[in-house]
Amino acid sequence: MDSVTLDSLDLELLHALQLDGRAPFSRVAEVLDVSDRTVARRYERLRAAGAVRVAAVTDSRRTGHAEWLVRLRVLPGGCSAIAHALARRPDTAWVTVASSGTEIACIFRVTDGGPAPLEALARHPQIRDVDAHRLLRHLMDRRWLGRTSALTAEQISALRSPAPGDAAPVPLTDLDRRLLPALAIDGRAAYPALAKQIGWSESAVRRRLEELRRSRALQFDVEIDPALLGFSVQCLLWLTVTPSRLTAIAQSLTADPETAFVGATTGAHNLMAIAVCRDADALYAYVTDRLSSLNGIERMETTPITSYAKRAAPAS
Repeated sequence: MDSVTLDSLDLELLHALQLDGRAPFSRVAEVLDVSDRTVARRYERLRAAGAVRVAAVTDSRRTGHAEWLVRLRVLPGGCSAIAHALARRPDTAWVTVASSGTEIACIFRVTDGGPAPLEALARHPQIRDVDAHRLLRHLMDRRWLGRTSALTAEQISALRSPAPGDAAPVPLTDLDRRLLPALAIDGRAAYPALAKQIGWSESAVRRRLEELRRSRALQFDVEIDPALLGFSVQCLLWLTVTPSRLTAIAQSLTADPETAFVGATTGAHNLMAIAVCRDADALYAYVTDRLSSLNGIERMETTPITSYAKRAAPAS
């Protein structure tokens, strides 16, 4: 990623795209009170520098996929190659290098609720241990506040995408299996370009994309390194929570500005979260002051995130 400095307009643009990743630049420009050309130029500058990426993300519960949270303990010398190999797989998301290259955490999305494909990982000479648990539910329904705090309530209302319809299961079609990978690479790809790329009519592509969004099977995520926003420390939190307190603890965490993700899992650690902090002192304060005050957390393990090989979008 090239060196990038974000100003207030960049932050407003990023917040706008997080509300609706496919919002026309003309609508964004009107709300931000700048020209269409200015918005388009700002976005292209950030995208070309590798600072921002808009990616389509499917909701596994709507599409019938099982999500497996897999944690690998690896020899440091082999971590980078393993992480990038995992990132290139179409069935992975969120491939994360942790603990200075001695761990990798990732999510496998498996069709028909099947098991995680672990045999090859277990045989890899650089992998010392494999731990897999089902990610039962995503428990956070908002974005991390660090990237969604630039707009006023009035601007948010003007830019928010239309309310979705019924959250019913959505069987994937042949069109989806071509369309979704293309949108994962570039969530803002124009309809004519998408139609040409996947060999389908523009009207069919437009209609199906709108259907997927209405059903909540598809949403758009803005990928950005928190360090560009002034947050230099990210950490995985593996929490063992009293079952009767699981929902209450999760709700408390989702309200915290430090929290970027909360999910319920199987296994000894039944709650996993990601904390994003300005620095190590802020993380220390969050863990010792905030988390220690929550009744029901029996045990906690913290794992610092070193880097991401893959977030939502496929590896480039």
